[in-house]
Amino acid sequence: MKIQILGTGCPKCKMLAANTKQAVEELGLDAEIEKIEDIREIMKFNILTTPGLAIDGNVKSAGRVLSPKDIVDLLCK
Repeated sequence: MKIQILGTGCPKCKMLAANTKQAVEELGLDAEIEKIEDIREIMKFNILTTPGLAIDGNVKSAGRVLSPKDIVDLLCK
């Protein structure tokens, strides 16, 4: 599983990355977490606001910081 954090490094992006790491650890998943900070790469995901969260290349959230519980819910679907 590949999880991508889409954002330029702002505090909200960092918080989403931390929450994602926590959710992955809680579930004991073998997942790669990648931060994408290049705006040209972020634009390829067609999101208008950051931070964004993509799982296996599919955008699951944009423009908000998900809680660890919200991320766990997405990962369990």
